[in-house]
Amino acid sequence: MPEPPNRPHEDPSEPRNRPPPNAFCPAMQRCPADRHDEGREPGPSEQQTPRGPAARGRPPGRRPAWGTRVSPRIDIDDPDDPALSDFRDLKRADRRPDRPGGRGLVIAEGTVVVRRLLASAYPVRALLGVARRYEELADDLAGLDAPYYVVDADLMATVIGFHLNRGVLAAADRVQFPAAAELLPRVRSVAVLEGVGDHENLGSIFRNAAGLGVGAVLLGEGCADPLYRRSVRVSMGTVLHVPFAPLPWLAQGMDLLHRNGFQVIALSPAGECRLADVRPAGRVALLVGSEGPGLTEVALQAADLRVRIPMHRGVDSLNVATAAAIAFAVIGERSA
Repeated sequence: MPEPPNRPHEDPSEPRNRPPPNAFCPAMQRCPADRHDEGREPGPSEQQTPRGPAARGRPPGRRPAWGTRVSPRIDIDDPDDPALSDFRDLKRADRRPDRPGGRGLVIAEGTVVVRRLLASAYPVRALLGVARRYEELADDLAGLDAPYYVVDADLMATVIGFHLNRGVLAAADRVQFPAAAELLPRVRSVAVLEGVGDHENLGSIFRNAAGLGVGAVLLGEGCADPLYRRSVRVSMGTVLHVPFAPLPWLAQGMDLLHRNGFQVIALSPAGECRLADVRPAGRVALLVGSEGPGLTEVALQAADLRVRIPMHRGVDSLNVATAAAIAFAVIGERSA
């Protein structure tokens, strides 16, 4: 079957449905541009603190009052202007700022995702977009110091390397989330991922986790970087609001979950019982694996229980993000 054409807003240079060239690295949770700061305690701007309209004393959705300071608008007509460096050559994988080889920036695309970035703990560096998006985001930009660079659509395409019909981008530094050992006592449910290397699946899992009330996502061996641009986009920006951390793999991570009172339930087509029959007691860690191979045998054996979603009409399994969403909903409702 021929490959479907690239969607208009996508970067055609990004590989689809292949293991990522940039697997998740804990050190990338803070922007590598600030490596000279290694060893110091995170400052206030790096903490997971509220941001956005609510943090600035104004309920989201209310227009800023007359005279309120808004993100400064700077009109640019030169594609080589150094102010645009955070957004340059997003199409070129060897120079992209959201890659480990780049500066580790968080890149948000479109008004929905940009709004979620502005309301998150990630410190915004700058925005780039057409004038119309600046007007649409005026409420969200109130009180923000980061500049909004206004360009036309053609100049924007020249800078980033492809046409973006969403009309706006934002760049932010990363923040340091608590380690898994600090996150676990605070939540009642977690998703534990093994080998989820596809950025679209990873973004979808984060979106499902956010919408279905999962407390945190823990990344086991072989997972991609959740803050890679495609993952952020597919998650609709929800990855910016769901705490995540690497989980020591495997025995140490399972011991950490058990010591914090979590029952580890693995999702597998070969599970010994149906998902519908599960009655979890207390905290739950849902263990899911990669698209295709699924969980490794050692991960399956480390789980307390293995469950399946019954399939019909010759279908052996569901997409990992879809299966995880069903499990999040069923187990979440029964463990509440």
